[in-house]
Amino acid sequence: MTITQPRLLVIDDESAVLSLIRRVGESQGFEVVTCTDGRQALAQAEARRPDLVMVDLRMPDVNGLEIVRALRRTDSAAIIVLMTGFGSIDSAVEAVKLGATDYLTKPFNMQRLTEMFVTVRDETARRARLMAVDREVAERVEFAGMIGRSAVMQEVFDLIRRLAPHVRTALVYGETGTGKELVARALHNCGPRKAKRFVAVNCSAVVETLFESELFGHVRGAFTGATDHKAGLFETADGGTLFLDEIGELPVALQAKLLRVLESGEVQRVGSLQPVQTDVRVVCATNRDLGEAAAAGRFRSDLLYRLNVVQLALPALRDRREDIPYLAAAFIKEFGQRFGKTISGLALPAARWLGDASWPGNIRQLRNVLERACILADGPILTEQAIGVSLRQSPAHGLRTATDDGDESHQALASLERQHIMKVVAETGGNKARAARQLGLSRRALYRRLERYGLAQPGAR
Repeated sequence: MTITQPRLLVIDDESAVLSLIRRVGESQGFEVVTCTDGRQALAQAEARRPDLVMVDLRMPDVNGLEIVRALRRTDSAAIIVLMTGFGSIDSAVEAVKLGATDYLTKPFNMQRLTEMFVTVRDETARRARLMAVDREVAERVEFAGMIGRSAVMQEVFDLIRRLAPHVRTALVYGETGTGKELVARALHNCGPRKAKRFVAVNCSAVVETLFESELFGHVRGAFTGATDHKAGLFETADGGTLFLDEIGELPVALQAKLLRVLESGEVQRVGSLQPVQTDVRVVCATNRDLGEAAAAGRFRSDLLYRLNVVQLALPALRDRREDIPYLAAAFIKEFGQRFGKTISGLALPAARWLGDASWPGNIRQLRNVLERACILADGPILTEQAIGVSLRQSPAHGLRTATDDGDESHQALASLERQHIMKVVAETGGNKARAARQLGLSRRALYRRLERYGLAQPGAR
């Protein structure tokens, strides 16, 4: 696994300071870029996306606080450290409020400077290793285009392997976006029909008056506009698999005809008296309760019994959250290659948001969110900013907010962060240093968040 060299951007108008930091930074494995001009530095930051930025408070053209503010608007993943003299501590605190991670006083404590470089370097490498490991695991637990390390998904995979060689009809249950068509394709590709055609149709997308013709075909002159003979989907899929998605939307009048085809294997084109023999595996999928629909008279119970010989139930993504890191790693790899970007990891808050979101749109929504985030990404790390924007733009964003209003979404994200910090602090027994390391924050950053969320104990630093 190749670890990308971490990048350091230093902004200071003193050549001696730049020379010192360059020497120490390069000795710790950083690619160092120095700037004496604030505006030039902002352009460099946008183009190179550094992992660490060190900013002098007093710059001749642009105030250091303005640089911190501008950097944090454009890059929420970079670690920003303010450099200041002993007499500017108040300004350093203000910089921390604006988004700086830490501050260093001049003249530098060389031990602390070196330790900071080591911490950033190790954290950058750790994020890259975690993403690489997740990708490797995703490849190992991939089955027929599906990824799942969780016990519930491993059971689904095992059931598909056992059913694929024998099953003639199957019914797949699952919420929208859980991957029902992937299950149908897995049954097809893992069985003896894999060399034949796989034909998919969404029953909710076909005009009701044309449904019979689509499924069973028609002869010329059977109705207005039937200018030629046409084979239906059953004939097209002969020898292979026909996937009927949203089977609960099939018109009641056609349900009896579908049942007859399943029982006899014969289809009859609209306008023809001559039946055609077919050999088709039929896999149906639904996100509805067909038993309830049958009781209400909206779905034939005899067709339900015929379809329900074999049933596969797919879990919602919120019920298999342990798979989210591996799904995310696979999607990020796919979109990085598609868009020509090298994306090596997720910022810790971004990973937490993915893990904590409710995902009403399931895997489809996760995939769409990550695709948008990869389009927005300007550097090797997917930031919480890119993930947050992408989540809020998702039609069913799953952030547990009442509306799509930006303020409410921001409050929901803050609530998730507060809950996670509470959990980590409790797990570490109140040890702030350990909690900060586990959260990927400096101790000062952790204290600021504790105060912001009302979690700081009276008298605590």
